[in-house]
Amino acid sequence: MEYLHTMVRVTDVKKSLHFYCDLLGLKQMERRDHEKGRFTLIFLAAPGDETRAKEGWAPMIELTHNWDPEEYGGGRNFGHVAYRVDDIYAACQRLMDGGVTINRPPRDGNMAFVRSPDSVSIELLQKGPALPPKEPWSSMPNTGAW
Repeated sequence: MEYLHTMVRVTDVKKSLHFYCDLLGLKQMERRDHEKGRFTLIFLAAPGDETRAKEGWAPMIELTHNWDPEEYGGGRNFGHVAYRVDDIYAACQRLMDGGVTINRPPRDGNMAFVRSPDSVSIELLQKGPALPPKEPWSSMPNTGAW
């Protein structure tokens, strides 16, 4: 398992980039604008981690800007912690066997969400290409919030 990124929701991209890049010193590595979903993702790496980040070897901050105005109370601005795993199905099975609810099952063979005992959202991402869909994951519904 390897640590990938931490997602933080932001309300003003310009102000946030000024803080994280100009003042804190992080470097913008990638920006993805998703018109259909009405959100923007901006990945930032620490100084000196740019090369490792491009290769997927350095953890980053993911700034998420939802285009429609939203108040982020109660920690809603913090999204999730993400980890890359060698086998998403095996990781989810191990968690489920340990009593963890799979909030967003890996139906696509690529991504799943669970929550820590303190309700921190944890994203699991398949290392490399997505695994072929398989049961019980393919037909498992979402449970709760993730």
